[in-house]
Amino acid sequence: MAPEPNDLFSSVAADRLAQRGPLADRLRPRTLDDVVGQEHLLGPGRPLRALVDADRLSSVILWGPPGTGKTTVARLVAQSSSKEFVPLSAVTATVKDIREVAAAAQMRLGSHGTGTILFLDEIHRFTKSQQDALLPSVETGLLVLVGATTENPYFEVNAPLMSRSTLFRLQPLGPPALAELARRGLDAEGATADDDAVAHLVDRCGGDGRHLLTSLEVALALAAQRAGTGQVRVELVDAEGALGASPVRYGQDDHYDVVSAFIKSIRGSDPDAALHWLARMLEAGEDARFIVRRLLVSASEDVGMADPLALVVVEAAARAVDHVGLPEARINLAQATVHLALAPKSSSAYAGLDRAIADVRSRPVGEVPAHLRDAHYSGAKHLGHGKGYQYPHDAPAGWVPQQYLPDELQGRTYYEPTPHGAEGRLVARWRERRGEAPPAQDAGEVADPAPANDKTAGDADR
Repeated sequence: MAPEPNDLFSSVAADRLAQRGPLADRLRPRTLDDVVGQEHLLGPGRPLRALVDADRLSSVILWGPPGTGKTTVARLVAQSSSKEFVPLSAVTATVKDIREVAAAAQMRLGSHGTGTILFLDEIHRFTKSQQDALLPSVETGLLVLVGATTENPYFEVNAPLMSRSTLFRLQPLGPPALAELARRGLDAEGATADDDAVAHLVDRCGGDGRHLLTSLEVALALAAQRAGTGQVRVELVDAEGALGASPVRYGQDDHYDVVSAFIKSIRGSDPDAALHWLARMLEAGEDARFIVRRLLVSASEDVGMADPLALVVVEAAARAVDHVGLPEARINLAQATVHLALAPKSSSAYAGLDRAIADVRSRPVGEVPAHLRDAHYSGAKHLGHGKGYQYPHDAPAGWVPQQYLPDELQGRTYYEPTPHGAEGRLVARWRERRGEAPPAQDAGEVADPAPANDKTAGDADR
């Protein structure tokens, strides 16, 4: 029987798209064995491959960066199954679409005994109401959900859906897999390439197979212009021309992971690593105000009393972000980042507050001692407020021994100083005024000396 005209035109259009479409689409694998990379999921006996081979696939979420094969794997998984494959894009699908798919799946199961796989691309774009509408069908097994996302599903997918799905994480493609993709692309185009050109493409595509093939396609066009009617051979200059800039993957997951690495590098006193992560954030378009907020926290949480000026430096960088803006404010952010990374570290003030808060929450804290209460209002002295208070500024040393904690908390210690940087010098003078002996130094510990020309915070006390 001859095909209907519409079917014929659709077939011709598909053939033409296959011949003229993007290289990445033309090279899309036809079987799971053709997939490049992801051996930890698709290799013999590996988890996802075992489920597919046994045709026992339950709902899964494929999580990974762009260009790692999520859509391809989802389609091949469905192709290997006896179930019907229904694709939807979370960008355009509505709650009505989900209900229609569920109704069709019910009819299909009742009429033919055939299950349904629903593939949701970019599932992180689904709203809570859309995910809630999907949940009953996934819960009963009417729909086997295969979701694909570039974002951390623990942030973007409802907990009930996550608990009913198996999470498979796809990794960025490694150099061997990317080189194999480049070879397939060159073979498909009947072209060759210099090794350094392929190496440059592999190095600059950030583990993204689609980006590699798209860049290779541009490089082939550049090489063809130079070759004229001769054999097309991609050289390094073509690969460099095809790559305007190194791609920076930066979804919501990266937003949290990169800033975490940034702060931990500062805490670990590694200025090179801290500058690298700062550069990653800036190149990805991260909000400079977010960066400087994290620096303000780190200045007190990680550096603290060891270099009290660190907070002042970061506050100045914050003003620069507001008044100057990017790109120039990147210079101020870099200075603040290096300052924090190089500074001695102390979390004593932060940790001391946490210990004090724990006491306030968990034990009787008592009343404000009478001598510390406000004695300025009429009748306060009659109540005994302020009686016995000693004004420290009247003492020659600027300090007098006096109770400041409530009776119930006498003897509690919250602030446990470090000997690092300015804090060591400030605390030494504080203990000297109180007539306390300095603490015994641990074996092998070297005190942080104060150079003669040191002008860090704390010198005002001299």
